[in-house]
Amino acid sequence: MADVMTILPDLAPLALACLVAFLASVLGGLSGFGTGLVLPAFLAPLVGVGAVVPVMAVAMLFNNGGRVFAFWRDIEWTHLRRMLWLGLPGCVAGAYGYTLLSSDAIALGLGVFLLASVPLRRALRAANLRFSPALQVVAGGGFGFVNGGMSGAGILLISFLMAADLAGSALIATDALISFIMGVAKVALFGSLAALSASQVSIGLVVGVCTAPGAFVARWLLRRIPAGLHAWIMEAVVMLGAVSLLRQGF
Repeated sequence: MADVMTILPDLAPLALACLVAFLASVLGGLSGFGTGLVLPAFLAPLVGVGAVVPVMAVAMLFNNGGRVFAFWRDIEWTHLRRMLWLGLPGCVAGAYGYTLLSSDAIALGLGVFLLASVPLRRALRAANLRFSPALQVVAGGGFGFVNGGMSGAGILLISFLMAADLAGSALIATDALISFIMGVAKVALFGSLAALSASQVSIGLVVGVCTAPGAFVARWLLRRIPAGLHAWIMEAVVMLGAVSLLRQGF
């Protein structure tokens, strides 16, 4: 009994992270982003700030993989190739840069990015951007670099794909496969540089498995609720998480 009581306090943060992962994946499946914005604040106490992005990279493989499987028929392959042409090498470069930062710098960077993500989302939506094929390739490179070193950069990818006239399930599907491919590259890099321990990989796998069903719940909800209904709740959680990370950084 004493052993069980000793283990329970360690399991509580993991159980909370798993619950949040599932709920965040439902939000992400509805909008194409959100999972990577909500989860970092709940993972930081569990794995340490310095390991948040590598562990998130593992977990998001399941989240994005679930969305790819659920929306496979709707993938727009031309847009996928354009975004990955510069996006994939940019992602590898951003991930490598992340491994050179201190834990405090990572906490501050994540906190600032999450805090900025709320007005950024609104500004990008209001801007009503329109991308040519060439501009989409360049935008893919910028997204890839940010995505390599940050969690929650999906807000940029969604905006860039919308600017290329993608919408609905095609938007969700294409976003998911781009994010999945970049996630594989990030995990490979972090693993090769010993930025991921076995225990951190295990936590990423457990949390990631909890995100996978969210894509199918989202697909069911996508046809039944008004678009954007969840945005205010997600923004509130993201803001609280950003403040928490900024406190750790300072």
